[in-house]
Amino acid sequence: MTDFDIIVVGAGPAGSAAAIVAARAGKRVALIERGPFPGAKNMYGGVVYGRILDDLIPNWWEQAPIQRWVVRRGTMVATATQSLTVDVRSTAWGQAPYNGATALRPDFDAWMAQHAVEAGATLVCATTVTGLLKDGDQIVGVRTDRPDGELTAKVVIACDGVNSFLAKEAGLYPNFHADHFTLGVKEVLQFDKKTIDQRFNVRGREGVDYEIVGVTGGVPGGGFIYTNLESVAVGVVLRLPELAASKRRPEAIIAEMKQHAAIAPLVEGGELIEYSAHLIPEAGFDAMPEIVGDGLLVAGDAAGLCLAAGIWLEGVNFAIGSGVAAARAAVRAVGSGDASRDGLASYRATLESNFVLKDHRKLRRVPELLMSDRFQRRYPDVACGIAEQMFTVRNPAPKRGVRSIAQQELKRAGVRMRDVPKDAWAAMRSFG
Repeated sequence: MTDFDIIVVGAGPAGSAAAIVAARAGKRVALIERGPFPGAKNMYGGVVYGRILDDLIPNWWEQAPIQRWVVRRGTMVATATQSLTVDVRSTAWGQAPYNGATALRPDFDAWMAQHAVEAGATLVCATTVTGLLKDGDQIVGVRTDRPDGELTAKVVIACDGVNSFLAKEAGLYPNFHADHFTLGVKEVLQFDKKTIDQRFNVRGREGVDYEIVGVTGGVPGGGFIYTNLESVAVGVVLRLPELAASKRRPEAIIAEMKQHAAIAPLVEGGELIEYSAHLIPEAGFDAMPEIVGDGLLVAGDAAGLCLAAGIWLEGVNFAIGSGVAAARAAVRAVGSGDASRDGLASYRATLESNFVLKDHRKLRRVPELLMSDRFQRRYPDVACGIAEQMFTVRNPAPKRGVRSIAQQELKRAGVRMRDVPKDAWAAMRSFG
């Protein structure tokens, strides 16, 4: 007899969602976490989009340990001396069932894992899975770093995070390359709530999310600012090869970003209470590993499911969605007695039919487009230049037309006219 029906490796959002669904289906589930508690090892920017939770944990917003409800979403492009921001605010986002929320991962992950325990899953913390158990080609369990730490199961769900060693060991990651990852680096600055409310023009539990291009010191990537209840998360996401080539330290790039004229008034004077770094799978659909093996399913960051598409920067919702789908496929496989690759194939079929892979497939060209020199440096320069020229009053000279200003700024930024419609078409194909 096997120890468990299903073993889930990693108690992040993907793993806990999988454990909740599998345990509610009456299966014997182990949820293994290498940290001393769920969330202890996890770092991310800070926004949870909760629609995927509506069916999993009804009225989740009444109990989830959120910091603030995001009612303002700002997209900023910047040069060294300029910035241009599209700032969207909606009162609907601050009302149930809410759109997005900032949360602290130790709190949020522990809350989700507790739901898995309440559903009947066995949570095992401070335990590292060191490898897979196999019977021929079939995966039948895991090895752990505990004495006599082999555990058997009919299905293993790998939610062990970015750079998944379980997916690699199973031969599901043939396309692994440093170009497919970015390094997310974050500082958490402590303020009193009143200061945050005043600086970001919010009140109560209202929060703000800023995504920024043009503040990463020439390294392809972006910046972010999120408000918690009594702290502000500020950081950068940097593509690995160019970061290494730049020979710059990420903390130096953050320090430079915090000195920008558009950002300094928001973050100056905060006390640094946390610094963390984390690899992010930002290359999208084309860099994903295989997600189904004989006895193994791969979900969340381990499956490369992080949507980095400029307008949309999401991860936790895709992790939860993939965890739910993986658990349902595993439950079916256990029930049918067929945990082979074919017996688990419904997992990928489900993801292909819902938002998880539909969104990633639709936006598969966006990461490369957004990391290009024109989108990282030249177009922000053009956009900021056009805005500055339009609002600079030059009396007694007459006002110039927008077309004339745009042509001048494109030339100044070194953008060839023939590249503009090409990039616009590429963006329309992806976002349209």
